[in-house]
Amino acid sequence: MAHAAQVGLQDATSPIMEELITFHDHALMIIFLICFLVLYALFLTLTTKLTSTNISDAQEMETIWTILPAIILVLIALPSLRILYMTDEINDPSFTIKSIGHQWYWTYEYTDYGGLIFNSYMLPPLFLEPGDLRLLDVDNRVVLPVEAPVRMMITSQDVLHSWAVPTLGLKTDAIPGRLNQTTFTATRPGVYYGQCSEICGANHSFMPIVLELIPLKIFEMGPVFAL
Repeated sequence: MAHAAQVGLQDATSPIMEELITFHDHALMIIFLICFLVLYALFLTLTTKLTSTNISDAQEMETIWTILPAIILVLIALPSLRILYMTDEINDPSFTIKSIGHQWYWTYEYTDYGGLIFNSYMLPPLFLEPGDLRLLDVDNRVVLPVEAPVRMMITSQDVLHSWAVPTLGLKTDAIPGRLNQTTFTATRPGVYYGQCSEICGANHSFMPIVLELIPLKIFEMGPVFAL
C-alpha cells in the first residue's frame, strides 16, 4: 500500500501492474528527454550571439522536427496499446467474484461457492484493532487465492462507483444496469487495499476495498469463508 511521502507507484502484485509500471518508466524517460532537448534549445537560443537574417527556409530541419515527434508517439502508442489489450483479456478464470457498489459499501458474491454473499463496510474508528488502518480496513475482507486467475464482475445498485485496487493495477467502473468485468492474477500473498475511485456522494471516501490473498491450498480448505 502507499506510504507517507511516497513518490512512485505502489509495488506491483500482478503481471498487469508490472507492465503498467514498466510503461510508466518508459514514458517518463521519453518526457525527460524531450524536456532536456527543449530546454537545451532555448538555452542556446538565448545565449548565442550568432544571428542571420538571410535564411528563408530549412527543409532538412523541418523534416526532422516533423518526423521525430511522430516516431516518439509511435514508441509510446505501441506499448500502451499492448497493455490495453492485455487488460481486456479474459483467460478461463478459475474463480468469479461479483462486486456490487452501494452508497456507501460493497457487496460481494462468491458465485462458484454456493452463492456466498456478504457486505463489506468500513470499520469505524472505535472498532479498530491495533495494526488496523483508519479509513481503509473493513469488517469483511475479500479472500482470494494467489497464482490463480480471478474474474471480477462489477456493477452498482444506485449511483456510479469505481472498484479500484492500485497494487493490482485494477480500476473498473461500477455502473447501474451494466455488468463490467476485469481479471487479475495475484503473484504473492498479502493484504491489499483500495477505495472507490468515482465520486459517489457524501461518504464517497468511506467505502474502502480490502483483498486478502492467500495460497491456493489454504483457500481450498474452506474455513476462510467463515466470515
